[in-house]
Amino acid sequence: MKARRKFRHAKTHAVGWSLVVASAIVVTLATGACIGVWNAVGAWTQNLPSLNNTDTFNFAQQSYMYAADGTTLLAEFQLEKRDPVEKSEISPYVLKGTVATEDLRFYEHSGIDPWGIARALYSNLAGQQLEGASTITQQLVRNTVLSEEATDITIERKVREAALALEMEKKYSKDEILNLYLNVINYGDGCYGIEAAAQNYFQTPAADLSIAQAATLVGIPQSPNQLNPKEHPDACLARRNVVLARMLKADVITESEYKSALNQDLGLNPKAAAPFQGIYAYPYFTSYVRSQLLEEGNQYDCSYADLFEGGLTIYTTLDTSLQDKADQACAQQYASMSGDLDASLVAMSPKDGHVLAMVGGKDYYTDQWNIATQGGRPAGSAFKMFTLIGALQAGISPSTVIDCTDPYTLPNGDKLHNFDSINYGRRSISSATAVSSNTGYYRLIEKVGTDKVIDIAHSMGVKQKLPSYPIITLGTENVTPLEMATAYNTLAAQGIKRDPVIITKIVNSEGKVIYEEKNKSERVLTEEIAGAATKVLRGVFETREGTAYGYAPSNGQKVAGKTGTGTEFRDHWLVGYCPTLTCSVWIGNRDYSTTSPSLTASPLWKSFMSKALEGQPVVPFPTVADPSYAKSSGSETDSDKDSEDDKDIDESVQGADPASAPSVVGMNLSDALSSLSSYWIVYIEVKSSEPAGKVISQSIEGKAVSLVVSAGP
Repeated sequence: MKARRKFRHAKTHAVGWSLVVASAIVVTLATGACIGVWNAVGAWTQNLPSLNNTDTFNFAQQSYMYAADGTTLLAEFQLEKRDPVEKSEISPYVLKGTVATEDLRFYEHSGIDPWGIARALYSNLAGQQLEGASTITQQLVRNTVLSEEATDITIERKVREAALALEMEKKYSKDEILNLYLNVINYGDGCYGIEAAAQNYFQTPAADLSIAQAATLVGIPQSPNQLNPKEHPDACLARRNVVLARMLKADVITESEYKSALNQDLGLNPKAAAPFQGIYAYPYFTSYVRSQLLEEGNQYDCSYADLFEGGLTIYTTLDTSLQDKADQACAQQYASMSGDLDASLVAMSPKDGHVLAMVGGKDYYTDQWNIATQGGRPAGSAFKMFTLIGALQAGISPSTVIDCTDPYTLPNGDKLHNFDSINYGRRSISSATAVSSNTGYYRLIEKVGTDKVIDIAHSMGVKQKLPSYPIITLGTENVTPLEMATAYNTLAAQGIKRDPVIITKIVNSEGKVIYEEKNKSERVLTEEIAGAATKVLRGVFETREGTAYGYAPSNGQKVAGKTGTGTEFRDHWLVGYCPTLTCSVWIGNRDYSTTSPSLTASPLWKSFMSKALEGQPVVPFPTVADPSYAKSSGSETDSDKDSEDDKDIDESVQGADPASAPSVVGMNLSDALSSLSSYWIVYIEVKSSEPAGKVISQSIEGKAVSLVVSAGP
C-alpha cells in the first residue's frame, strides 16, 4: 500500500511538471512569435512613404493644347478623368452615403476599425454578403501613397497600410480624409473622383446629385469595372439598391426617400465620349505637336507621363484663320480632282519660323498618316533651287547661258529629257529655271558639285539623307512638305534659316513656365545670295514661260518659288514665298501611282495664298545688291581665260556665233527659241502693245543672242 501510494505520488508530480514545461514552451514560443512579429512589423513599417507631400494626392491631371490665340482648344490629353472638388461642392448624400456604405464607424475609429474587422470576418464566415474590412482611410492610403503596392495580397502590405492610416488620421481631419478619398477613388469608365464621375454618367455637378444618383456612384468603387453603369447596368442597379438600404439604416435618408429612389431606374445621361486621341481640332497639326512632345530626347523635356498626367498647358503656333483657309483651299482642290488623290500643305512665317497651318492629307482618322511630316515624297524640280544656290555661291551669274538642249545623254547611255522632250536650246540660268529645264540643271549640278548641293539642302532644312548623284537636282529623293517649306522659308527670310516652331510655351500644373520657344535662327546664306535666288525664282511666276505663270496671289503680291513634278507624274509640287509667308503644297496619290499629266499643284498654292493674303498690303521683296559673280554670260575677261572652271563652263554651253543667227523678230517666243536652239539665248519681257509672247527686237550680247519679248500691254 505504502509503495503504491508512493508510486502514485511520483506519477502525479511528473504530470504536473510536464504541464509546467509545456506551458513554459508555449509561452516561450508565443513570446518568440510576438518578438518575431514585432520585428517583422518594425521592418515592414520602415521607409514608409511620406504623407507630408501634397503631390501624393494629385494624380493624372490632364494636359491642354491651345492654338496661337490661346483660347482655341486643340486637344486634351489624359489617362484618367479627374476634376478635384472641395467638400462644399459634393452632395451631402454622397458624403453621408459613402460613410454609411464603406465605413460606418469612420468618425469613431482612428484609422483602423477592429470592430469593423470582426464584423466583416463574422459576416464572411457566416456566408452572408461579403464585406471588406478596410476603412475609408485605409482605402485612401491604398489608392494614393501605396498605389504601387495595391495589388499585393500580403500581410506586409496590410500592415504598412494600417500604419499609414493611423499616421494619416493624426495629420488630417476626418472631413479632409473623406474629401481626399472622394477625389481619388475609382468610379469606373476612367473616372477618378466624384466630380468626374457625376459629369461622366449624369452630366451634372457632384453638388447637385440626387439621392438615386448619389447612391449609384457610391456603390461603384466596390468593383469599378463590374459595376460600371454603362457596361453593366443591372449589376450597378442592384448595388445602388444595397447602398440605398444602408443609407436608410444609417438615417441618411427617410423611408419615403428610400422608396422613391428605389423605384427609379439609373437615369443615365452619359457624357459624349472623348474625341479620338483627345484631339478636338486640326488633327494633322495637333497630332504632329503631340508626336514631337513624345519623341525621345525632345527639346521640350516632356515625357509620356508629363503629357498625359502632368497637367501641362501647351501653347502652339497654329493660326486658326490660316488653317481654316488651308482646309478650304484643299477642299476645293479635292472637289476638282480624282477621289483617290491626296493633298498636303504647310504654311510658315519667315519672321520667326512659326508653322501657321498644316494639312497632311484628306482624312487623318483613316490611318493617322501625315504626308506633311512623315515619309516624304520626291520633290521633282522644286529641288532645283538648291542647285541654283550652289551656282550662285560658286560665282555663276543667273544670266550665264547653259545648254538646255534635249536630250542629254547620261554616262550610262540613258537619255535625260526635258518635260515633254522640249528642246530649250541654250539659255540663261534664269530662263532655264523658269521653264524648269532638266537637261540644263543636270549639266549645272555637274559643274557645281553634287556634294555641295547636298550640303546646301541640309543647311536650309532638308533632313533626309541624300545620295551623292547628280540626278538629285531633279528631285528624285523623298522630302516632306515641312522640310521644303523650311528650306524656301530661308530665302523668304533673306538667308536666315529658322527651324520650324510649333510650340511657343508650356506651363506646368503650378503655373510655372517650363518651356519657351528659343530663337534657333542661323544665317546659312548671305543676303546677296538669297536675294539673287529670289530674283531668279520670281521668274517662275512672272515670265510667260514660267511653270507657275499666272498663279501668283490675287492681291498682286509678288512671289517667288518653284514647281516640281515627280517621275511619271506621281508627285506635283509648288513651294513659294513672299516676304511675309511661305507655303509648300503637294498633290499626288499616296500609293505612288501615276496621275494625270495635266495635274498641277499651282491652283492649290494660289488658292491658299490668295485667301491668306486677302486684304493684306502688298509687301515688296527687299532690294539687295547682287553678289560678286566670277562667271559671265557675256564676253570673256582675263579671269575667264585664266580660270579652268570658267573654261569648262564656257565649253559646256558653247553656242554658235551670234552674228550668224537668223532674225526671229515677229515670231512667237517658242518658235524663236526653236529656231535659235544652237545659240546662247538671253531674253527679257517688257510691256508692249504687241501681242504677249511676240519677239519685238533682237541683238547680240557678248556670246549670246539677246531678245526682247512682249509681255503684252
